[in-house]
Amino acid sequence: MRIFMHRCLPMTELRIASFNVKNLIGPNKEYYQFQEYSDEEHAWKEDWLVDQVMTLNADVIGFQEIFEQDALDAVIAESDRRGAALNAVSQPEGGKARRAIFRNIKYKGYGKAALAFAPNLNDGDPGHRRPGVAILSRTGFVGTPEIIQDLDEPLEISLDGGGFRLDRVSRPILKARVPMGDHVVTVITCHLKSKLGEFERDENGVAPEADLTQYDALGRALGAARAAMRRMAEAWVLRREIVKELQAGNPVIALGDFNDGEHSVSTEIITGEAPFKNYSWMLRHDATSNRDRYTDAENTSIRAAIEAVKMQSAEKLFVQKSMRDMVYTAAFGGTYESIDQIFLSPHFLPDSPGSIGEMVYFSVLNDHLTDGAHPEAPYNKLASDHGQIMATLHLTGE
Repeated sequence: MRIFMHRCLPMTELRIASFNVKNLIGPNKEYYQFQEYSDEEHAWKEDWLVDQVMTLNADVIGFQEIFEQDALDAVIAESDRRGAALNAVSQPEGGKARRAIFRNIKYKGYGKAALAFAPNLNDGDPGHRRPGVAILSRTGFVGTPEIIQDLDEPLEISLDGGGFRLDRVSRPILKARVPMGDHVVTVITCHLKSKLGEFERDENGVAPEADLTQYDALGRALGAARAAMRRMAEAWVLRREIVKELQAGNPVIALGDFNDGEHSVSTEIITGEAPFKNYSWMLRHDATSNRDRYTDAENTSIRAAIEAVKMQSAEKLFVQKSMRDMVYTAAFGGTYESIDQIFLSPHFLPDSPGSIGEMVYFSVLNDHLTDGAHPEAPYNKLASDHGQIMATLHLTGE
């Protein structure tokens, strides 16, 4: 189902996508210990990635798990080569594509696109590599994209009886200002800490909890807790960047692999809290009696302040419009869930103050996803263990 708006103002249509490619690196290069692609495996993986990029045909793509820019450059170049060949047989002679069917299947190419790559400061020697992220934009960038990984001021989270300190996020956060029609939108891509446990290592670099023959349930649970704390702290760092842009009046799109579901604490940190429908029933923060409630005027002001910095899930907006709920981007252990998201600032809600347009369609490429149980499942190492998501935006002119 495709949902269109009808307005008098001219419209610009743009497609914004997020793509976790799963460990993109050149052939015969050990990225994690004992893991590398042979020439044949790399050719297969590149071929699969090219097909996905061509299918998305997006104007802006945020990539995750990029070890080397050269490998991504090769995927984009091959996509353009195949796209040109496809256009030659799918488009009317003379290039006059007046009908929507031809415009929609035309591959636009990335020959003049801008690419920003953020390598990971934690990247190490072969066998101990760590991936970065990238943003590809057909419309270019305004200014120089910003990479956030080492924090200028460490994040200190104080707790009764302890605390948590974060000096560096596990993978870089990449922020770019992207021209979109008559507007400039801040696009942020990220890859937050996974749910894999973080374990303390001994003097030989060995984590006892990693030995599954001596299964340590409590030790592994503590490792999961460490990972969750890191992910939530990284979510706050991302949230800080989002709020900074919103308070400067800039539309924001945050996308990537958030490694958590829609209702998780880390996701709620990123999107911001949902306002109550009415605060006038609530005791004031400085109440001196049970009659001290927020006024109707204060209720309006509180809701406006919260909604001004609240991010919206493109997936959720689509589900609400289309009455569909079969959206997932990852499968593991028989559980299918969405951990890749595109979050939109209030500027992309048609009835919001300062609106510049709205999302009209949401796509997910997830037919390749299985948890490995299906006998016909593709070789997961060579595809991706994530679905690709894309939001189609209609932007109004100024």
